Amino acid sequence: MTDQIIPDFERGVEAALFASGEPLSVDRLATYVGDGDIKAALVAIRSRHAGSGIELVERGGRWHFQTPGDLAHLLRREREEPRRLSRAALEVLAIIAYHEPVSRAEIEAIRGVQTAKGTLDVLMESGWIRPAGRRDVPGRPLIYRTTADFLTHFGLSSRRDLPGIEDLRAAGLLDPIDVAFDALELAQADETD
Repeated sequence: MTDQIIPDFERGVEAALFASGEPLSVDRLATYVGDGDIKAALVAIRSRHAGSGIELVERGGRWHFQTPGDLAHLLRREREEPRRLSRAALEVLAIIAYHEPVSRAEIEAIRGVQTAKGTLDVLMESGWIRPAGRRDVPGRPLIYRTTADFLTHFGLSSRRDLPGIEDLRAAGLLDPIDVAFDALELAQADETD
């Protein structure tokens, strides 16, 4: 690597990111390093670390350092035990991710069964969903949405990166019954045309 003179502001942004225990937004970085072109500093830091043992990534508008995926095999011993979610919790999380903001009643209508309060509590404790206000309808039900931690955990830059129905089908993640229902709906739609 050639000798580089790195501006103090850029060094400050890099130090704040390195020392932080969580990903940081541009606004949060500004509270540490003050006014300056934080976005330009992030681009320079990302470029400087490209191809090295760490990389700077942005997930859901927040920045953090991580180990590149091709080096994961070196760190297998450091892996923490993955969190196990029930099928109901996974269904609820998927519904919230794809339909947010969504109320508990809307979740139950999509699932076709009642959702235990504990299921929503587990997802909130994990930091993957949060209350997002109240729906402006009678009863003013609480609505939920995913968090930046959800995006970070699942390696998504934004909700637009969630797989579509064709991606899920191609990966073999849809039950054959789901495929049959889709075909039936298409056939019924053709009959009405």
